Amino acid sequence: MQAMQDKICIHCFVSGLVQGVWFRASTEEQAKKLGLTGWVRNVPDGRVEVLACGDKEKVLQLYEWLKQGPKRAKVSDVSYEEVSWQDYEQFSIT
Repeated sequence: MQAMQDKICIHCFVSGLVQGVWFRASTEEQAKKLGLTGWVRNVPDGRVEVLACGDKEKVLQLYEWLKQGPKRAKVSDVSYEEVSWQDYEQFSIT
């Protein structure tokens, strides 16, 4: 089994044109491909919030993907913060 130090959770806010462009569904798809757990949701101020947990390398791959997002998105900024480990069974849209 992998050591816990290889596992991280990140909390991100994605700004720009990120609602109404399949951002949440695309994020869920990417996270599941990478074997991550956590969630994604729209925030009332127009941003998308993401909590992703899993292997550090895979989590960072998702973070890089968030900077682009799906084809119709126009990402202007992604804030990133490493947070304490949280156990989720899967990655979901909340």
